[in-house]
Amino acid sequence: MTMATVKPILLGGQWVQTSTVEAVRNPYSDEVLAMVCQAESEHIHQVVESVKRVSTEFARIPAHARAKALLHIAAGLSNRREEFATTICQEAGKPITDARREVDRAIQTFRIAAEESTRIPGEILPMDLTPGGEAYSGSVKRFPIGTVLGITPFNFPLNLVAHKVAPCLAAGNPMVLKPAPQTPLTSLLLGEVFLTTELPPETLTIIPCSNALAEQMVIHPAFQALSFTGSMTIGWMLKGKAGYKRVLLELGGNAGVIIEPDGNLDVAIDRCVAGGYGYSGQTCISVQRIFVHESRYDDFLKPFVDRVRALPMGDPSLEKTVVGPLINEQAARRVEAWIQEAVSQGATILTGGTRKHSFIEPTVLTHVSSNMKVCCEEIFGPVVTVTSYAHLEEALTLHNDSEFGLQAGIFTSNIDTMYQAYAQLEVGALLVNEIPTFRADHMPYGGIKQSGLGREGVRYAIQELTEPKLLVVKTPS
Repeated sequence: MTMATVKPILLGGQWVQTSTVEAVRNPYSDEVLAMVCQAESEHIHQVVESVKRVSTEFARIPAHARAKALLHIAAGLSNRREEFATTICQEAGKPITDARREVDRAIQTFRIAAEESTRIPGEILPMDLTPGGEAYSGSVKRFPIGTVLGITPFNFPLNLVAHKVAPCLAAGNPMVLKPAPQTPLTSLLLGEVFLTTELPPETLTIIPCSNALAEQMVIHPAFQALSFTGSMTIGWMLKGKAGYKRVLLELGGNAGVIIEPDGNLDVAIDRCVAGGYGYSGQTCISVQRIFVHESRYDDFLKPFVDRVRALPMGDPSLEKTVVGPLINEQAARRVEAWIQEAVSQGATILTGGTRKHSFIEPTVLTHVSSNMKVCCEEIFGPVVTVTSYAHLEEALTLHNDSEFGLQAGIFTSNIDTMYQAYAQLEVGALLVNEIPTFRADHMPYGGIKQSGLGREGVRYAIQELTEPKLLVVKTPS
């Protein structure tokens, strides 16, 4: 790509140039990768008319045809794997090895969606359950909900987009996608792959646009559902504007890990380093808070800090790089300010804590308290806090002292401990002998409290994006 490259939006099955463009920059080099066209107010009417035209047609397309198209998209991603990975690396600043893994996961997401599109469940109802129902038979089938508006973040510009697009297409819904302003190029590449399928080309619209224009679409009655992944503040604000629409929110967290005395310390250290600092901590299930039993605290802390200090940091295009830049310098300055604020409130830096341009050196903090931003808010940077505890109940209470409830991890070999944590931790998922950063693309994914509403994971998203309809038939007497 060169500075002269102008990328159009995908609207009505056509690539459309607009008069407004925005630069997309490489977070590492600050190079302008491309100028991306932005949808304007007059395009909203075109979007609405386009999805109206295609909605009924697409809902009637049989499951086998949807499955074929989804497999075709998976194959297209596979054929262009390195192109997608390089684009993710360039526009998101994601280390190239992580970018390749993201492409591989997206391929799996579309393959899973192809399978799930052919087995959307129905139900036979025993109408004679109550007196007077003997002469009736009942069945329930799920139907597409209608056009879905998807809004995605910068940190997984392909696979989080796939988790909007794939289940939507599998269910028979058109989608209008607004990608993150920092990372629209990967979505537009996906649009190229989509247009090679046999689905109606108007089924997927990809329109980079301003937040104000996105709000207009959230309000517009042409959309039956909003699926949003991003910040807590914006997510709840959009929910308030969405009216009667179905709303799915994935809003992040400050994921915690509990390490019990009987947990495998070597495995816990290895996984917590990976989960806390991969992609510079810019994932909503990145390990942010670690609670270690006091009997293992010293044994954990020194090797953990040594491993963090040794993490390769630098150019994300290099194979060896683990920690790249944050998405921009503004994000890095915010993380730096939170670290400095924590230190002023009594926290201790064991390693890291410094910023250079968009980079934050991988940081470990101790002597923290639950009211510090590095603990109680989502830091979205390469910063991990480590706290000791005396009893499991204390660790569970410390973990639950949070507005968020997305995922948690616990390292233990005691089945009673596992089930106690499962019962008491206020999260959408508990990972045992694993970090909360783990996600398989078919599992139900989502949180409670401020972490959001609803569940992703292909089958679960399909259920969210379809409506059950009952058929009752009076049988001949």
